[in-house]
Formats: sequence, structure tokens, C-alpha cells
Amino acid sequence: MLPLILPLLFQVTPVAPIIKGTALPPPDADTAAVLAPVERMFAGLAAHDAQAIRAELRPEGGATVAIEQPDGTRTIRHLSWDEFTAGIKPGAEAFEERFTGPPAVEIDGDIAMVWGPYTFLLDGKPHHCGVDHFDLIHDAGQWKVLNVTWSQRTTGCEAA
Repeated sequence: MLPLILPLLFQVTPVAPIIKGTALPPPDADTAAVLAPVERMFAGLAAHDAQAIRAELRPEGGATVAIEQPDGTRTIRHLSWDEFTAGIKPGAEAFEERFTGPPAVEIDGDIAMVWGPYTFLLDGKPHHCGVDHFDLIHDAGQWKVLNVTWSQRTTGCEAA
């Protein structure tokens, strides 16, 4: 009798796995608070203002870019925040980086992640695109970017 009952006791109902980036969203106020420093970084880039970008960063973090060339060669480069912001200088070019759809935002206590496809526009035209990934830390009542990692390609980019 036991061999007949055991399979019934341990029967598991199959459940489809959760699709990446589709966790239940946190409350809107939390999402907005996490996205705010990312949006301010985008605004600092558009304004050619390295100091505005640095104001959103944790000093111990950094940036990593995974570049894919049109011929398929790939390069990964890590930058300190000083190296990352060194290229942000006053100029006549119009920079704009924006998500091409709503980014995924995940929050757990004092850590958060923002992940989403982006397009970088130079003078209003797509220059490169990929996926942005921001790691954030909540400290002393503020969300700060600890790390930013992005993929970068010049093919298949659309204006957002």
C-alpha cells in the first residue's frame, strides 16, 4: 500500500519558470526613486556635465562596457569613474541616451538593479545601442549608482 501512497504525497504540480525581468514590480514610488539617479545621469550626459553624473555615483564603483564590432569581434573594458567621466566634456554635439522601453527594476532592501535596452543618439541619430545595467545602493536615504555595465553595438540600432 505504501508504494501506492508515496507518489501521491510527493506529487509536484509543474509550474512554468518566471521569465527573466518579469518579477512583480515594486511600488511606483520605489521604482521612481531607483530610476531617478539613472535619469539624472542621462541628463548629465545630455548636458555634457561630468560633475552632475559623478553626483549620482558611489566612489568605489565603476563602469564596464562590452563592445561588439560590426565584424563580430568583442572587447570588454572596465573603467574607473574618473575614466568614465573623463570623456564627458563641453561640446557642440547633442548626446542623448534613453531606454527604448520600460527598464526592469528590481529592489531588495538597500540594493537595486535597473536593466533595459537603450539607444545612444548623437545629434539626433542612433550612434550605438545595447543594454544598460545599473547596480544601485541605498545609503543615507539616497540611491546611488555603484556600477554601470552596458553592451554596445552599432548595428540594429533604432531611434527610441
